[in-house]
Amino acid sequence: MPLGKYWNILALLVPLALVNAPVWAAPEAPEAEADEAPDRSPRVPTFELNGDLAGELQAFTTRYEDTFAQLGNRLALGYLELVKANPGVDPWLPGEGTTITLPRQYVIPDEARRKGIVINLAEYRLYYFTGDGDVQVYPVGVGTEENPSPLTDAEVTMPLESPAWYPPASIRAEYEANGEYLPKMIPPGPGNPLGTHALLLSEKGYLIHGTNKRFGVGMPVSHGCFRMYNEDISRFIYQVDKGTPVQVIRDPVKIGISGGEVWLEVHRPGEDYPQEDRDQLWQRVFSEVEAFREQNPEVEVNRRAIELAVDQADGIPTMIGERLTRVATDESVENKSPASQGEQEQKLYF
Repeated sequence: MPLGKYWNILALLVPLALVNAPVWAAPEAPEAEADEAPDRSPRVPTFELNGDLAGELQAFTTRYEDTFAQLGNRLALGYLELVKANPGVDPWLPGEGTTITLPRQYVIPDEARRKGIVINLAEYRLYYFTGDGDVQVYPVGVGTEENPSPLTDAEVTMPLESPAWYPPASIRAEYEANGEYLPKMIPPGPGNPLGTHALLLSEKGYLIHGTNKRFGVGMPVSHGCFRMYNEDISRFIYQVDKGTPVQVIRDPVKIGISGGEVWLEVHRPGEDYPQEDRDQLWQRVFSEVEAFREQNPEVEVNRRAIELAVDQADGIPTMIGERLTRVATDESVENKSPASQGEQEQKLYF
């Protein structure tokens, strides 16, 4: 959520170096002894890049009391990405013994952007490139249509522990219009919307921060800031150096090559998928596939696979083609059987 244009940040938010409060720990973890160092290892897996692809799909069996909101918090996944990856499953009552897909395979953002932090608003994910060829992927809550997150190139300026929140006048006015009272300052603690930790950005008024609401990570819910689970941000701030670049993009269509295979990842905006959104995504996919082919003339794609990826738009990578290893000669084409020619026609250039 924006923090206002006229703040004195150093006076209002407490820098990490000046705070003696202990690091917040996940509720299920055992309490650390006084002389033990807090666990600051990442809660999410660290994936090795395989060309333009990383990670792999995983399966999970639910218990009767599970909901997607609870599972997202426990497994470091966003609510919407779980919903999209599991069509036909009730997100509020998946049921005992239901096998669901954990969408932990990704087409990585463009190679030119693979540095520091990349937040893709279209998929509600934050990518952190560790600098040694690996990537971590976190779910994030982003701004709503009324209060969108900025598309920007920024950098991390300061880590914050136990930040206080001074709501800007615009947010206090919203509360007042709804008959609610919002104080001028909310101290650190369970009621603080900034959660337990935060990263201050050079984009004035914006942070990557925790939250006091477990539901909303991985959705468009904020006033523009980027929400992470407290369990994630409490570890993440210790990995990220001051000056780390932060790129915020909106790319619902990603294409890449891994091991000679062409992969496409398409994201619809929400749970529903109206025809208007479908038409816009199809136009976007058509344009990006055409541009991708111009840059990679040796690539052949399958139109049916592309249509399926757009029809589902579930954020799960789909293989849509391959890089050719040889160029067919006129003689080899003439010698093809009718069956093989028909088979070849299924792989259509876009």
